[in-house]
Amino acid sequence: MKKILIGVSDFKNMITGNGYYVDKTLFIKEIIDSGAQVTLFTRPRRFGKTLNLSMLRYFFDLQHPENKVLYDGLKIAEYQQIIDNFCCQFPVIFLTLKDVKFDNWEECYQQLVIVITDLFKAHQYLLESNHISSTDKKLFNKILNREAWSVDYQRSLSFLSELLYNHHKKPVIILIDEYDTPIHHGYDKYYDKIVSFMRNFLSSGLKDNSFLYKAVITGILRVSKESIFSGLNNIDVYSILNNYFENYFGFTEQEVIELLKYFGKYELFEQVKHWYNGYRIGNLTDIYNPWSVLNFISKPEQGFHSYWTQTSTNALIKHEIQKQEAEQIRFDIETLLQGGTVAKDIIENFVFSDLQTDKDLLWTLMLFSGYLTFTEKLWHSTYLLKIPNNEVKTVFQETVIDWIKNELRIQKSLLDKTLRALIQGQLDEFEQGFRRVMQDTFSYYDTQKFNEYVFHAYLLGLLAILGDYYEIKSNRESGEGRYDILLIPRQPDFKGIIIKIKRTDKQGDNESDQDFNQRIKNLLQQGLKQIERKQYYKELLNKGLKDNDIIKVVVVFAGKIPYVNKDSQSAQIKS
Repeated sequence: MKKILIGVSDFKNMITGNGYYVDKTLFIKEIIDSGAQVTLFTRPRRFGKTLNLSMLRYFFDLQHPENKVLYDGLKIAEYQQIIDNFCCQFPVIFLTLKDVKFDNWEECYQQLVIVITDLFKAHQYLLESNHISSTDKKLFNKILNREAWSVDYQRSLSFLSELLYNHHKKPVIILIDEYDTPIHHGYDKYYDKIVSFMRNFLSSGLKDNSFLYKAVITGILRVSKESIFSGLNNIDVYSILNNYFENYFGFTEQEVIELLKYFGKYELFEQVKHWYNGYRIGNLTDIYNPWSVLNFISKPEQGFHSYWTQTSTNALIKHEIQKQEAEQIRFDIETLLQGGTVAKDIIENFVFSDLQTDKDLLWTLMLFSGYLTFTEKLWHSTYLLKIPNNEVKTVFQETVIDWIKNELRIQKSLLDKTLRALIQGQLDEFEQGFRRVMQDTFSYYDTQKFNEYVFHAYLLGLLAILGDYYEIKSNRESGEGRYDILLIPRQPDFKGIIIKIKRTDKQGDNESDQDFNQRIKNLLQQGLKQIERKQYYKELLNKGLKDNDIIKVVVVFAGKIPYVNKDSQSAQIKS
């Protein structure tokens, strides 16, 4: 029986180690048949990019003809002409930049030198070649000993491909994995330096290289052509928005079904789908996160967890969401947490430095990084985006909670206690807790400026942590109008909740306590009557809940102080 080999991204180790391999070998045929000399694939982390490049490496590499047996019984073996003409027939340059992650340019550059040095070590046999000049061998040794100039490392791809061609008399295949990792880590520290290095490094090996047969590059983002792939007119780029090569990264639903059946876990299919499905690539829907699916199947007794999000940093996304001026971003995220979609312009030619000035680029980053997926293209570059599955949803819930705790200085225990009072219908305790939660989090200026909108977004943020227990909806039609917030229970023993939000002026200097309390009481009663008259809770009734299973809540904000009806039927105000 095959084994689940977690973390193995080397194709040879996968096959010889009796690992369960989801057969993507027809990717080889697609690359050969493609008219592009250079191809860039952008996909989220842990979607099989490294394994696919490793598969290409062992297939083409003429240094190890014994690797041909690795493809016996796989789909590519059905194409004998491809096996005969291409398998183990080309010199291959393979390198990965996935570990070039440093906070300063000096260390980043040193690691790049190490990666290039290791690449030359893999082809050290060239120093014995009679087809290479002594001058080239001298430079080879300088690179090997880390004694070369920076410009030599920047043009090392071109140099090595020329040497390989001269020795083998065959054009070279170049494979570069995670090309944009150094740029991710240097975008706000040494962006200009890393972009300059990568531009020269890639252009030297990929642009007008007469010794090149094919090149395949992988990454998460297509960094702007003007800054990285300058002048490269022989490159095809395939992102998650393109219709070609759709099924070679990530698992299709049929592949997941076969995987679950093989390991006797098919009865868990619907739960696996809920947690790890939901991505779309081109026109192909129901793409699963392979890393998470394999991790779950390897240890199903531990239940469903967010495996993928533990392997990638979401610090940049958290930073952007938690900016104090990012109110619209947080409101959009609340819409997404409710299962809704948001329409956003997606910029495929990503320029990291523009993140400082263009807030909308965050949505491009989240889409291509795998935190969001798209449901449809509306027009030109505008797409409808959504959270793909429950695994990723937990990331957004945690991000909102972090924002609440850190930016708004709310204790998690107080928030939990307050929301527990709400779902239990203890509205008096909810009001008291809610007032404490709001203390010092809003200035009076804010409440004047944003009116009910800011309170709506704020309350949605607080409710985000109830996402496992409630489907949270906002501003939807129900009955004869549009409710503010509706909480639909996911569990049969929970009550439904309808929330109406109102805003009024704080108590005036010449307004008595009695008059002020009466004004608040009237607004709370009006809110309850509006809920009843327009039946905002009709959606809950349609789901089988009875009237006494529904908690009806009216929140009136007077300045920044919230007032809440004490039960579903009356509105009594404490002075």
